[in-house]
Amino acid sequence: MFDFQTGGLKPALTEALTTAGLTQPTPIQTQAIPFALEGHDVLGLAQTGTGKTLAFGLPLINNLLDMPGRPAPKTAKALVLAPTRELVNQIADSLRTLTDKTKIRIGTVVGGQSINRQINMLSRGTDILVATPGRLIDLMDRGAVDLGTVRYLVLDEADQMLDLGFIHALRKIAPALGTPRQTMLFSATMPKQMEDLSRAYLNDPKKVQVSAPGKAADKITQSVHYVEKPGKPAKLRDVLSEDPGAPTLVFCRTKHGAERLMKGLVADGYKAASIHGNKSQGQRDRALKSFRDGDTNILVATDVAARGIDIPTVAYVINFDLPEVPENYVHRIGRTARAGREGVAVAFCSAEEASLLRQVQKLMKIEIPVASGTAPTGPVSEQKPRRGGGRRRGGGGGNGGGGQKFGAKPNNAGAAASKKRRPRRRHAAA
Repeated sequence: MFDFQTGGLKPALTEALTTAGLTQPTPIQTQAIPFALEGHDVLGLAQTGTGKTLAFGLPLINNLLDMPGRPAPKTAKALVLAPTRELVNQIADSLRTLTDKTKIRIGTVVGGQSINRQINMLSRGTDILVATPGRLIDLMDRGAVDLGTVRYLVLDEADQMLDLGFIHALRKIAPALGTPRQTMLFSATMPKQMEDLSRAYLNDPKKVQVSAPGKAADKITQSVHYVEKPGKPAKLRDVLSEDPGAPTLVFCRTKHGAERLMKGLVADGYKAASIHGNKSQGQRDRALKSFRDGDTNILVATDVAARGIDIPTVAYVINFDLPEVPENYVHRIGRTARAGREGVAVAFCSAEEASLLRQVQKLMKIEIPVASGTAPTGPVSEQKPRRGGGRRRGGGGGNGGGGQKFGAKPNNAGAAASKKRRPRRRHAAA
């Protein structure tokens, strides 16, 4: 059984772990770290909040401590790719707590920040480069970074990178990396495209799976409120009033919807902030800091924040809109009940979202308990769940509020009329 103190880690790492109060490895760390220390490629599957960063970070730093010499200008010895700016910054911060008393340098490159500053950082070389794929491609195209010396590659939250359309960037980055190299791929879900990715980038990997893909943490209490779209804001305020001041993440499907909801909450006296793709990096950082510090207790977000937010105090996750990609539900609710804590996940489901809820329950292999309202029973116009990248606007609302029955018969008059054959237009000859 792997142990931090006797598992072969360098003294600098064991000391850093002790200082951080980390004494016992999590299940994913117990299984993945020994394989990684031995030099194997690793495919790690585990729920969010279970310590995947240290599962690859500890063996990565341990191996780098054995590599002599400083990195040459524009080069890196290890590359960690993550899908969002927030996750890149979170990974880098976690790794820096382990390298504080070593000579290992960690650099980050993400979009939304000064590319010239990042070019200057890379010009000095770095041991570990943590990056989003898009900005890394920009720097490669400018000749600002040479990845030929990279001997360690980590793909964190690889399934979301696929979902956000980063596969083409990965295909451009991979050939530029040095060989031979060790590759570690970590994720909380395992869609079929991820299997293809693992076959393409991993060499005879050791597969480590500590929970079924799509399974949420055991200490998350889940429930669903059936409520039509117009009734969701009132239902949200009802839920918030049950535990005023508790750190709460509220997820919306669209950027405009998230911003509108946040402004409505602020107007009603709630301490709320928002984070989504229309915000600058500075605005996103300030919103996260305000939420982390407790200055605001409600953070309204799109799926840009479904991963990369590691705030242990989050007590509630509310799915104001259900996600179109069912795996994203798992990542959203994984923002609570982190590091062994308990948490609550609440979902709002309108008639149009019924198919999305069914897909979530199918993925998780559970029936989410109903807290209020009645599930639709009649034919309804539903949003189709999707997988993969792209964006789609959310469906319209209905006529009711929380607890109202829905599934009323649709008006088919317009549909019937649209089926009537229209006279064919004749185009004049040129």
